[in-house]
Amino acid sequence: MRAGETYNDKVVLQVSVMTVIWGIVGMLVGVLIAAQLYWPALNFDLPWLSYGRLRPLHTNAVIFAFGGSALFATSLYAVQRTSHVRLLSDKLAAFVFWGWQLVILLAAITLPLGLTQAKEYAELIWPIDILIAVVWVAYAVLFFGTIAKRRVKHIYVANWFYGAYIIAVALLHIVNSLQIPVTPLNSVPVYSGAVDAMVQWWYGHNAVGFFLTAGFLGMMYYFVPKQAGRPVYSYRLSIVHFWALIAIYMWAGPHHLQYTALPDWAQSLGMVFSLVLLAPSWGGAINGVMTLSGVWHKLRTDPILKFLIVSLSFYMMSTFEGPMMSIKTVNSLSHYTDWTIGHVHSGALGWVAMISIGAIYVLLPRLVGVKEMWSVKLIDTHFWVHTIGVVFYIASMWIAGVMQGLMWRATNADGTLTYSFVESLVATYPYYLGRLAGGVLVLSGMLLMAVNMVRTLQSAKAPAANPVLEPDAAEARA
Repeated sequence: MRAGETYNDKVVLQVSVMTVIWGIVGMLVGVLIAAQLYWPALNFDLPWLSYGRLRPLHTNAVIFAFGGSALFATSLYAVQRTSHVRLLSDKLAAFVFWGWQLVILLAAITLPLGLTQAKEYAELIWPIDILIAVVWVAYAVLFFGTIAKRRVKHIYVANWFYGAYIIAVALLHIVNSLQIPVTPLNSVPVYSGAVDAMVQWWYGHNAVGFFLTAGFLGMMYYFVPKQAGRPVYSYRLSIVHFWALIAIYMWAGPHHLQYTALPDWAQSLGMVFSLVLLAPSWGGAINGVMTLSGVWHKLRTDPILKFLIVSLSFYMMSTFEGPMMSIKTVNSLSHYTDWTIGHVHSGALGWVAMISIGAIYVLLPRLVGVKEMWSVKLIDTHFWVHTIGVVFYIASMWIAGVMQGLMWRATNADGTLTYSFVESLVATYPYYLGRLAGGVLVLSGMLLMAVNMVRTLQSAKAPAANPVLEPDAAEARA
């Protein structure tokens, strides 16, 4: 133990609390727009409540506010414990926290007002893009600076994944956001036509690949072994997993542009890389699940471990489904249908949300110096409510999507379409209600988590001052 030195857990606690808050906000907006698909009048004829404006608010809130806050919290927690040092700079940590919250607040203001670049997952206007870049570079300096002053030679694999996500997201955001400002709020992109589409989906898919996959795999490699009380099943496999994922993921973006103006060879190349991606994805997921070897019985009594392991099941499902949907013949059926929505939410609600929730449940008691969350039973209830909600959601969208694809391609003997678009929409209606029910259950689970979090924070007498441990003692007590 280093005399008098403690970990900077203040920023970790701040971002952990905001993870729960933004999760509720983002999912509440999601429930509202899901309800609008069934009852369109719920926009109340107000432009800032229209689906077209709330949908990007929902995606940004869930991905960058909820998911981003979870990544900030877990990465800054894990890098201190695995490096056995305090964060590089307390002031820089505070800047990263408040800067990211400002980005989210500005997104919540501008998107409902219709201020957008109209680029998927990159809708925010150019002044906010610059702020994102500044905050992200500060985050990178904080993270890598902490690793640079580490007191152990080894860099644990979770930090490899966190580091890769930080570097890749910076590259993706800056390149895709290159634009020429024409007014204080508007700009024009430097790319045009098919090139713009290619750059956008190089960014769009790798926002999934690195923000929503690599970062959360870092979370998996730290928190699954920690909660299971076991070492990673195969450390060698984790390194192979890392390099294979990093080498392949970056080139899969063109599968979003099948049957478009993109050159056919580029579409096919995106498909091939997507199919190859299945191997490292499943290898990593199996590595996480097999970490439970010898302690499978803990799943019966530990709901946090249930969140972490079931999230990996959804990860395996999504990373099988994604490559399959990139195959051109499958894509001709699935593209532009609700099957894609089901796939996205299988990953977002099943993989990303569940591992984030599990990790935050691990963190909160440690950060405030209590033995466990206020109610373990409430965590178990949250697990089942969330899981059932996700199944409702994705099953509804899978069925609706396949039905839509089949109806749209059905033709009569004379070559005319069998169904009009309105008929396919009417047939989809019941599944939108199922989707809404699933969303309500997921949101209800987040509200249960908020109650549990507040009661846990209230039960803490004072913020925990966790001392920086010597490398030889840290693994047992981190």
